[in-house]
Amino acid sequence: MTSFIHETAIVSAAARIGIGCHIGPYCVVGENVALGDGVRLESHIVVDGRTTIGDGTHVFPFASIGLAPQDLKYGGEPTTVEIGKRNQIREFVTVHRGTSGGGGLTKIGDENLLMAQAHVAHDCQLGSNIIMANAATLAGHVEIADRASIGAYSGVHQFCRVGFEAFVGGYSVVVKDAPPFAIIQGNHAKCYGLNRVGVKRRGYSPETIKDLSHAFHLLLSAKLNTTQAVERIEEEISGCPEVDILVDFIKASKRGIVK
Repeated sequence: MTSFIHETAIVSAAARIGIGCHIGPYCVVGENVALGDGVRLESHIVVDGRTTIGDGTHVFPFASIGLAPQDLKYGGEPTTVEIGKRNQIREFVTVHRGTSGGGGLTKIGDENLLMAQAHVAHDCQLGSNIIMANAATLAGHVEIADRASIGAYSGVHQFCRVGFEAFVGGYSVVVKDAPPFAIIQGNHAKCYGLNRVGVKRRGYSPETIKDLSHAFHLLLSAKLNTTQAVERIEEEISGCPEVDILVDFIKASKRGIVK
């Protein structure tokens, strides 16, 4: 299957274009760009820098991917954007390449939905099956784990992490690490415990939900500091992989967690 390149698109002869790609009107594709098979760029999209976009990813009009970061320390060094397979990148999304001080790589996994006007800054690391709603904004060096959701017009502070299946409500400002499986909401964001609706929809067993609920009770409502809460969780709950994910996330935190 041959690729389609519209006559008004500007595509560098050095760019690597996969099988069955579609590059629509007025797109610009730079010389260091590699598009996987079946990538679709609708129109008026700029993809530049050392950028790789994986198979089946669909990019909508006016997105900007792989341009220089908004970091005053950036000096033009060759850094990278890597985007995985089957992502949906909607209108006006911006994804900036990394910086040498942050590892040089901005990375997005597979099957994510980045809604219109979302922003992924330099050196961010995103997993797979993530939803970033309209105008959700990540500062530099943010890590988002698989299956997390970032609500519309929310902002995540640089160097923060958002845990596995965490749900950040709209218009939130996250300045510490957001725990896995939790609901996080507000400015500044607070943790409101287990996302019960989310874990039920995703098919977790009643036993797992009970264990996670108890863990969040110890963490948020038992008048314990974080260290004490983790110790109690480990003493009272065993054999639950989801609780282990929560505990490991808390132990790895450098900024502290949202409580």
